[in-house]
Amino acid sequence: MRVTGAEQVEEAVADCVAALGAVTGHDWGEVRAGRLEWTCRETAVHIAEDLFGYAGQLAGRHREGYAPFGISLEDGADDEGVLRVIATGGALLAAAVRTTPRAVRAWHPFPFQQVNREGFAAMGVAEVLLHTHDIAEALGVTYQPPAGLAEFVLTRIFPHVRPGPTPWRTLLWATGRGELPGREPVTSWRWCSAPVLRTERLALEGLTPAAAADLSLGGDGGFDWVASGPWEGTREGAGLAFEQYQEGAFRPEWTMYMLVRLEDDRAVGAMGFHGAPDDTGRVEIGYDLAADARGRGYATEALRALAGWAVRQEGVRKVAAVVERGNVPSRRVLERAGFVRAGGDSARLGYEFRTDGFRA
Repeated sequence: MRVTGAEQVEEAVADCVAALGAVTGHDWGEVRAGRLEWTCRETAVHIAEDLFGYAGQLAGRHREGYAPFGISLEDGADDEGVLRVIATGGALLAAAVRTTPRAVRAWHPFPFQQVNREGFAAMGVAEVLLHTHDIAEALGVTYQPPAGLAEFVLTRIFPHVRPGPTPWRTLLWATGRGELPGREPVTSWRWCSAPVLRTERLALEGLTPAAAADLSLGGDGGFDWVASGPWEGTREGAGLAFEQYQEGAFRPEWTMYMLVRLEDDRAVGAMGFHGAPDDTGRVEIGYDLAADARGRGYATEALRALAGWAVRQEGVRKVAAVVERGNVPSRRVLERAGFVRAGGDSARLGYEFRTDGFRA
């Protein structure tokens, strides 16, 4: 799996320019775009502003707040001129996505305030698809985006949305622009990029449904791996995570995290939760390390960080782990990370994370 999102940005923008180029004879400045408060022209300018803005965030590697700039059209610019600006913004975003290293994150306000190149690409594509739809709807023309683009958006920044009859209909519903059988109308929404936690030597990168699907089918999930990875447990966990997505039970912060070495951007394993906390506030954690990355303290370092993060979350009362009694190396990892024995049977042992010093 080697998708950066640059090609998807280019495809979405090219289709937008072609679709809206056929209706430039309408008065964009007088017609409100779909369900928005903006006119069609204001909406088209907004598309361009977002494309330029996302490109600027990535290119500038801005980690705190938006880069303080904006764009403005020349006086007298017509609707075809607006489309040229959209095309330019799309080219700049695609170039920024294509040339930004995989590990780089830049600021975006929600929900985790750090987004990678694929996330910015998905946000750009979403803005183009949805607002092209808004303008086309207002001008009375049919718009159907290229196949695959809506799925690209959903599996990167709408991981909490259960797939529907088609990706495009699902994306419209998820953003308050349509209906789906058996689902309540959406009145407010936000997209959600993958979370990232950092330790001294590792980045714990939340898995997207797209990466989970690829890993479960034998791919690399978009990561460069150490020679022996990904290990079997990582692929099994990714398959379970993708099943959660298909069932609508995927929660970005309560899923798998890939363990990526900061020194060389290589994945060494995976760690994560079996699901969101249950009704009692219990959450269970598991992990898997590639063979040639073991014995270096990576699992202990990541487990201490992830469990410490978990117990600080609202509603969490217990972070648990279960390990086979004979798996002595895994038991030692748990104990070094701050877990203590908590029950078990002849085959498996239960552990709980000590919360001393972690609760706010």
